Amino acid sequence: MSAYALAVAAAAFALYALVSRRLVTTPLTGPMLFVLFGLLIGPSGLGIMSGTGNHHVATVTFEATLVLVLFTDAMAVNRGSWRSEVALPARLLGIGLPLTIALGWLLAAAMFGRLSIWEAAIVATILAPTDAALGQAVVSNPRVPEVIRQALNVESGLNDGIVLPILLVFLALAEHATEHTVFVVVFLKAVLLAAGIGVAVGWAGAWTVIRLAKRGWIGRRWQQIYVLALAALTYGLATPLGGSGFIAAWVGGCAMGFGLRGELPEIRELPEEVANLLTMASFLVFGALYAGGSLGDTTGTIALYAALSLTVVRMLPVALSSAGTGMARPTVAYAGWFGPRGLASIIFADLIIEHALPQASLITNVVNVTVVASVLLHGATAWVSSERYADWYERRIAAYPDIPEGGTVAHLATRRRVHQSL
Repeated sequence: MSAYALAVAAAAFALYALVSRRLVTTPLTGPMLFVLFGLLIGPSGLGIMSGTGNHHVATVTFEATLVLVLFTDAMAVNRGSWRSEVALPARLLGIGLPLTIALGWLLAAAMFGRLSIWEAAIVATILAPTDAALGQAVVSNPRVPEVIRQALNVESGLNDGIVLPILLVFLALAEHATEHTVFVVVFLKAVLLAAGIGVAVGWAGAWTVIRLAKRGWIGRRWQQIYVLALAALTYGLATPLGGSGFIAAWVGGCAMGFGLRGELPEIRELPEEVANLLTMASFLVFGALYAGGSLGDTTGTIALYAALSLTVVRMLPVALSSAGTGMARPTVAYAGWFGPRGLASIIFADLIIEHALPQASLITNVVNVTVVASVLLHGATAWVSSERYADWYERRIAAYPDIPEGGTVAHLATRRRVHQSL
C-alpha cells in the first residue's frame, strides 16, 4: 500500500470516528461507508489503491481480523449465563444453519451449471454465517426485546466458527473428491488438532489470568493485552502443525469465555476495540480490491442468487427453526431478514483463492456481490426496522404480557464490534 493510499485510508477513519456515534440512528453504517469508500479509491474508482502488490496485505489483514474476531466473539457469547435462554439461539444454530447451507447448496447447484457439487456446497457454506455488525441497531436498540437481541447476537457470534470445519470438509472434497481418507485427514488434523490446542490455550489462559489478577500480579491493561496474545498464540500454534488456526482461535475463545465465568469483565475491551478497527479496515480493503471487480462481472444469475441468498435461503430456515416457539410472525420476519452476510463470508472467500478450485473466480464473485448487497440493504434498513419492530412489540406485550418475546435475559451478551454505540 502506497503512503498516499495509507493517508487517504487514515483520513477516512478519522472522519468516521468524528461522526460514528451520531450515525448509530441513521441508515448509514460503518461497514457500508467503508465499503463504499473502498470502491471510491479502488481500481474501479479513483485508482488511489490498486490491487498490484496489495493482495498479500489484504490477506494478512483479513486473517488477523478473523482470528481476533473469532476469539473475542466466542468469549463474549459464552460470558455469563445465556445458556438459560438457549432455546432460540440453539434452534437458529442447530436447525436454521444446516437448513441454510442445504438450501443455498441446492440453489447454487441448480443455478450455476459450471460448479461441481462440492463447489456449490462451498458457495452455500461461505454465505451461511451472519454478521450482526452490518446492522448493529438490530441487536443494540434497547427497545427490541432482549430475547431476540440475544438470539441474533449469539447466532452471529458462533455460526462462523461452526461453519469453519464444514467449509474445510467441502474444500477437501472439492480438491480430492476421489480420496476416501479426506474426512479422516480434515477432521483429525485440521479440526480436532486445532480444537485441542484451542481448548488447552483458552482454558489454561483463563485459569492463569484469574489467579494472577487476584494476587495483583497483572493489571487491567495487561489483562487485555494478554487476550490479544492468546488469540495470536492459538493461531500460531495450530497453523504450523497442520491444524486450522481459525478453528483454534474460535475454540480458544469459547474455552476462555467459559473459564472466566464472568470474572474480569473488562478483559475484552482492548481486544474488541482492535477487532472493531480491523473489521472496518477489512471492509475498506474489500471494497477497494475485491468488490469493484466482482460488481463489474455480475450477471443476472449471480444477482438473482444473491437476492435469494438474502431472502429465501435465510428466511425460510429461520421460519422452520422457529416453529413451535410461539414467536409471532413479525418476530420471525425480523430475525429472518436480519441475517447479514459480512466479514466471515469475505474472509472465507479470500481463503479459497489459495485452493486450486476450477471455479474459484465464480465462487468469489457470487460471495462478493452477495456481501455488497447485504452491506447496503441490511445496513440501510437496520435502524428503521428495529424501531418499527419495537413499536409492534410494545403494543403486543401491552395486550399480551405473556408472549415468548417478553422474556428476560440475565446476562445479555455484548460485543463492541456489534454494539458500537457503547
